[in-house]
Amino acid sequence: MTETETQEKEAQIPTNLRLLLILEEVARRGVPVKPSDLIEALGLAKPTVHRLLQTAESEGFLQRDLDGRSYGPGRRLRLLSVNTMSAEHLRTARLAILRSVAEEVGETCNLAVPDREGMIYLDRVETKWPLRIQLPVGTQVPFHCTASGKMYLSTLRQKMLEGFLSAGNLKPRTERSLIEPKALQAEVRRISENGYSTDDEEFMTGMAALAVPVQDGQGRLVGTLSVHAPTQRHDVGSLMSFLGTLQKGAGALSALLTE
Repeated sequence: MTETETQEKEAQIPTNLRLLLILEEVARRGVPVKPSDLIEALGLAKPTVHRLLQTAESEGFLQRDLDGRSYGPGRRLRLLSVNTMSAEHLRTARLAILRSVAEEVGETCNLAVPDREGMIYLDRVETKWPLRIQLPVGTQVPFHCTASGKMYLSTLRQKMLEGFLSAGNLKPRTERSLIEPKALQAEVRRISENGYSTDDEEFMTGMAALAVPVQDGQGRLVGTLSVHAPTQRHDVGSLMSFLGTLQKGAGALSALLTE
């Protein structure tokens, strides 16, 4: 496309829509995006794209990737996504699904979404048992030692996973936490192959958990559906009997995103 053609195409896009289109494209791709990719996809001029990227970065809607050139969702864009998913009608439908899963499983079910530093509980339905593990909505838990977090790690590109593993944030939460990068990478590889993740007292002594992915229409992980229970009632082996129930619930949650 010539410079004149680019200018003509850009002139057809309202000024107040250009930044929204950039944010939409970054979110749609699901991987860090270079300015050249946005120029080609949107037909905006190079100076316009760079100026809008700088604005979005300074305001926290986008952030630079590890390579220093690409851009991905920033904290404010991720928060916008969470708030959108928490809209009243969507939350009502989500809670109905979680309630159905929790009743069938008989234990607490959680919907968690990834944030910059860990997984955040977006919704949950508590077990009716008096002995329960309290992790309220809004709680942030680590990636490396939780079923939900490891499920998320299993979806990362190899370069991003290696960056996470080498960052030195693998702090033990229990004596069973995987904090050796090679061991965690092998675990993440198994999770990717199996399509589910477990937590065998790695995050909290006396707690077991099982998680499956909730995906968007393009098959990308947007969250996880998980169940956790005290080991007095369930170990990882017995939780596995609920895998089909969780997968069915995750499929229903995924369908909400495409309606």
